[in-house]
Amino acid sequence: MRYTKIRYELERGIDKPDQLNLSPNYFGDLIKKETGKSAQEYIQLKTMDIAKEKIFDVSKSVSEIAYELGFKYPQHFSRSFKQHVGYTPNEYRNLN
Repeated sequence: MRYTKIRYELERGIDKPDQLNLSPNYFGDLIKKETGKSAQEYIQLKTMDIAKEKIFDVSKSVSEIAYELGFKYPQHFSRSFKQHVGYTPNEYRNLN
């Protein structure tokens, strides 16, 4: 029963142990079982999915988006974005 509730919350985008009232280890085990990825990989992928949506809001700079997503340094966001998406945030923004 608890596993079903947690799976539902993950699908809704709640993806941090404290949001689900879980220990980090238990959360990691559940994520691994459900997705085959580590919790860190899963959270990074979800963050990049959100970033890909936000990047098309031209009223916000890449730095603003980086800070909204919890990155301390915009350069780290840009590097991570390029590693996951294959383009820099500005290149991706200019694709469409």
